[in-house]
Amino acid sequence: MLRTLPDPALQRQSARLAGIAVFTLATVVAARLAIPLEPVPFTLQPLVVLLAGMVLGARDGAFSQIAYVALIALGLPVDANMRGSSALLGPTGGYLIGFIAAAFVTGLIAERAGTRLWGRWLAGVAGVAVIYAFGVPLLALTRGLTLEQAWAVGVAPFLAADLVKALLAAALTEGSRALLLRGR
Repeated sequence: MLRTLPDPALQRQSARLAGIAVFTLATVVAARLAIPLEPVPFTLQPLVVLLAGMVLGARDGAFSQIAYVALIALGLPVDANMRGSSALLGPTGGYLIGFIAAAFVTGLIAERAGTRLWGRWLAGVAGVAVIYAFGVPLLALTRGLTLEQAWAVGVAPFLAADLVKALLAAALTEGSRALLLRGR
């Protein structure tokens, strides 16, 4: 039997798909690590979303979150409140959709920041701002709140923790990247 070396392009594609799958699954797991608050729960999902962008880059980080949101859209109860597709139309729907754009923006900025911790942290802060930019308007709409009221219940209680999550993501980027590369 003739043995050939694996095609490097296929190996790269497989590694990319594996990375996307790992971060999709990590987002599902992070949804389970929740403190139920109304109307928006506290989860570790923003940490994973930011880390996905920083580790996988803009495109693949966004793909990992597209896959996560697609699972929800298919009705799987993988969101923090285990509501399935109805979560996309509820108070957390904007945040969930925002995960896609946040991973992309975070990855885009982090790709330019290189290995500088502060640059990656700023990328994470931008990602957090994107999540809020998507989340607050839909929260206001679904709950009949003004934007100020939505900010008070959907951002203010989470802002300090999300800035720490951005710092954690920035600090964990290189180690996470090394773990993914080791699995190739």
